[in-house]
Amino acid sequence: MDEWRWMTAADLGRGIGAGTIDPVALTEVYLDAIDVHEHRDRIYARITHTRARAEAAAAADRAKTGFRRGPLDGVPVSWKDLFDTAGIGTEAGTALIAGRVPDRDALVLENATAAGLVCLGKTHMSEIAFSGLGLNPITATPPCVNDADAVPGGSSSGAAASVAFGLAAAGIGSDTGGSVRIPSAWNDLVGLKTTHGLLPLDRVVPLCLTFDTVGPLCRSVEDASLLLGVLGAEKVTDLTGGSLDGARLMILDTIALDDVRLAPRASFDAAVTRLQAAGAQVETHSFARLHDAFAHAGNLYAADSYGWWRDKVEAAPEKMFPQILERVRGGKSVSAADYVAGWHQLHDIRKAYADATAGFDAVIMPTAPIMPPDAARLLADEAYYKTENLLALRNTRIGNLMGTCAVTLPTDMPSCGIMFNGPAGGERGLLRLCAAAETALQSRG
Repeated sequence: MDEWRWMTAADLGRGIGAGTIDPVALTEVYLDAIDVHEHRDRIYARITHTRARAEAAAAADRAKTGFRRGPLDGVPVSWKDLFDTAGIGTEAGTALIAGRVPDRDALVLENATAAGLVCLGKTHMSEIAFSGLGLNPITATPPCVNDADAVPGGSSSGAAASVAFGLAAAGIGSDTGGSVRIPSAWNDLVGLKTTHGLLPLDRVVPLCLTFDTVGPLCRSVEDASLLLGVLGAEKVTDLTGGSLDGARLMILDTIALDDVRLAPRASFDAAVTRLQAAGAQVETHSFARLHDAFAHAGNLYAADSYGWWRDKVEAAPEKMFPQILERVRGGKSVSAADYVAGWHQLHDIRKAYADATAGFDAVIMPTAPIMPPDAARLLADEAYYKTENLLALRNTRIGNLMGTCAVTLPTDMPSCGIMFNGPAGGERGLLRLCAAAETALQSRG
């Protein structure tokens, strides 16, 4: 039964539906693996044994009587520690709200529970979700599956590690500037960044409410599609019949290809070759106004985060990791006029970007221009931390700034992903395209 830990969520669901996998036994396999894992306390902040077993038993009863609630009924998943869980601590990776116990689940967790998913527990994350590296000396830094000395990517660091190490069938995370996609890429997973506003943020601890999104980290595009449905999307995407034949893909060479290091660039080029061999038409184009969007990004992110966290931060700044404290305090000096003007300009840039990319099925780029950095060096070298953190988030942030949806897919090279950005609200088309791309990238022909 240990092989269940490495199956996709969709395949586990099919096994439950066929009667070959018992949800109770499946949940016990995961809980047993978590309890004895050498990195348990670095990946999970809290393990919800009682809740998981009760939900698994209910799923087993439904499976026996033929009343399953959906294709993932009975499948165990993990939750990033910023999704409220009734009666269970939710601390967002920070000592600022240590001991916080909400009395109600986040709405996306309520949706998932109603669809029959089993909650295994809460995973560690970057402090208040304000880093793409996954380094958190305040609570815990989860491991990277490909490099024991490296960070796993953040801020949904534990979510990625829970899946990569076989301790959850999928992880639910959040993405404000790349927090689903970076850890997915660095741990060889599929990660979906949803369009802002598609999934509800009710009772989710915020970082930047104007950019925060919810999304899954998982083993396949099919998993991402099914999880999107149970989290609150109106309709699950039918992935059958998707094809790259004749698909138009745009390589964005403004910012996204600057200073990409050797391994990510080589993996990206090889992936593009495979996509072309499968029938995709690939063109390279610029979008100069992206520089203007990046010029506003610092103010917009910092002001939003400081507006939410200010009182807690200033009441006990000594409780924070200094690198995160400095980032969030960057919003202290942003004037209201500059913030409003920045958003006016960003909305205008978004419209221009949508027009410039309208003829393409997706805009593609390396998910991250760097490999997972060394954790010890990040702690010891402040300048290195800043450089690597900004680089890690640079390409993923394009999707957040432009208001798009996006998917990262693993490539042949460990910790290197290729990212597909679709239009705002275009998850269904993007997932169909990425299902075909996934097949092409996995092909050994």
